[in-house]
Amino acid sequence: MRKMLAIIVILVIIFISMVIYKNVRISNNENNNVSVEEIGKIEEKIKSIYMWKEVTGEALPEFQDINNANEKWIWEVVKNNLQNYEVTYEEIEEEAKLLFGEKFNKQFPKEGNESFIYNSETNKYTATEVELDQEEDSFLLENIVKTESGYEVEILEYLEDYSQENSVVIKNTNEEEIGRVGIDDSETKVQEIVKNNKDRFIKKKIYIKNENNNLVIERVEKC
Repeated sequence: MRKMLAIIVILVIIFISMVIYKNVRISNNENNNVSVEEIGKIEEKIKSIYMWKEVTGEALPEFQDINNANEKWIWEVVKNNLQNYEVTYEEIEEEAKLLFGEKFNKQFPKEGNESFIYNSETNKYTATEVELDQEEDSFLLENIVKTESGYEVEILEYLEDYSQENSVVIKNTNEEEIGRVGIDDSETKVQEIVKNNKDRFIKKKIYIKNENNNLVIERVEKC
């Protein structure tokens, strides 16, 4: 029985690996050996800083310097990655540095902001609640190029609208309907719609640096 379970686990891992490579275009050159593990880490990193259009204006805004990026987006990213609801000033600063790297030098306002409310009695900050609509901001990894310092990653941005009773509406970020899937269909079907209509979606290039084994987003551009 254990042997059978081990075989099943191995087959699942192989299947997941095949799906990942099928969905992501890896630029073909001798220095671009991007592994499945690397793809997984890249995707997790982007997910960690990918927010909500209705809260921050864009789920992932463009910027050439992280210190000049949309401030609302920056602190919502930090809030979303903190484990605790109530945190200290130092914890906010440390998380920001971990997320955005050594070049990040924007200081969190000690009086608090829209993302964190300051409590003078406890000298701590309470994370504000986020009210979301029924559209889920999503992205699809489209291309990965390995560089000397990290990666250049192209993504396609899309929305999954769950406001309909029996279907999920796939939209671009301009709110144009591109297709629909059943409420119980897999994410693969959604991704197929995006891939087959990629000219109708916003594409962004993300420059990622490997900084002391920590992936850091250096800049984001529209393609």
